[in-house]
Amino acid sequence: MAHELPTTDIRISADLIRRRKGGTPIVCLTAYTYPFARLLDEHVDLLLVGDSVAMVLHGLQTTLGASLEMMIAHGQAVMRGSAKACVVVDLPAGSYEDSAAQAVASARRVVDETGCQAVKIEGGVDMARQIAAIVAAGIAVMGHIGLLPQSVEKDGGYKIKGRTEENVEALVRDALAVEEAGAFSVVIEGTVETVAADITHRIAIPTIGIGASRDCDGQILVIDDMVGLTVDRVPKFVKEYADLRSVISHAAASYASEVRSRTFPGSDHVFSAKNRRDDL
Repeated sequence: MAHELPTTDIRISADLIRRRKGGTPIVCLTAYTYPFARLLDEHVDLLLVGDSVAMVLHGLQTTLGASLEMMIAHGQAVMRGSAKACVVVDLPAGSYEDSAAQAVASARRVVDETGCQAVKIEGGVDMARQIAAIVAAGIAVMGHIGLLPQSVEKDGGYKIKGRTEENVEALVRDALAVEEAGAFSVVIEGTVETVAADITHRIAIPTIGIGASRDCDGQILVIDDMVGLTVDRVPKFVKEYADLRSVISHAAASYASEVRSRTFPGSDHVFSAKNRRDDL
């Protein structure tokens, strides 16, 4: 059994904590745009404006190309489309690692300019000071341990964590450090299932799994992966709940055919000088 949950920043939805205590899994998805935020908001507990946006929407090879300005712009769009979900925005690589002061300044700018409820940073023991400083400044923090996309170049690729005793011990230390620093929850990514489950039972704050364990307190996926929009390789841990690649490709092909045959636009899609009640 997990320990009793500590008091968390009241700006974070209390429903997340109630769900953790009651055993109801927390539903999370990424969102980067206003339309997706509008569509997802009623179904999820938490929307993450992840730095994965650099890869998913901007076509970069890693998340390292995300900037603070990029995260703020997408965070603003998601906040415009979200009415009830807890919105968390990633702090991108290079915006918080150097010092606690840098981390607080970046977090403050993101919250002030987007209105989001929390920020997320990657790292455990090595980022505990930054997490604690941001929390002390009155900003809620979601942690992130296990596979860290911002460290992919340093790690030599996307490598699953928790396969050696030494690594397992390091992951436990990271989880405890994130909790001790005051994070309200922690993402566990790309980690051996039994290890992620054990960490979930060891700490009191909610764990959010991605490529981890069903025993985590919640789950998150990248929305484009989940609905079948990803045009490159889809990770093993992703379940595609729709095939929007085929839908969009078919729609584009149909549109192209009708334009070339001059059947679009039809009479329903043009304006008549005789009908002054025509409106866009």
